[in-house]
Amino acid sequence: MDRKTSRHARVRAKVSGTQLKPRLCVFRSNKHITVQLIDDQKGVTLAVCDDSAAKKDAAVSEKLSGKCAKAFAVGIAIAEKAQGLKTKKVVFDRGSYRYHGRVKSLAEGARKGGLEF
Repeated sequence: MDRKTSRHARVRAKVSGTQLKPRLCVFRSNKHITVQLIDDQKGVTLAVCDDSAAKKDAAVSEKLSGKCAKAFAVGIAIAEKAQGLKTKKVVFDRGSYRYHGRVKSLAEGARKGGLEF
């Protein structure tokens, strides 16, 4: 097993979401970042947010230059969606990605938006 696969298995063994405390799941590609709020007990995705939403808002896209800034904006956006679902606490699932760079920026944005994890 390579490092990425073993890191992902280790994280997912410890992290599970509920209706009151959903899992904040991060997917990162070379160009984009996507985050989901997932209730694992029901197997339902509660909310989804990605960086294309940040691009559509003209005021936000002018301020964003770089992938970390876009990830920060995605974190704030998912926090707003979670507040709409009346959720303040989440479980952070970084997947197989190390906690630095864009993943860390997304987490900081979500915290600034009002989420607790």
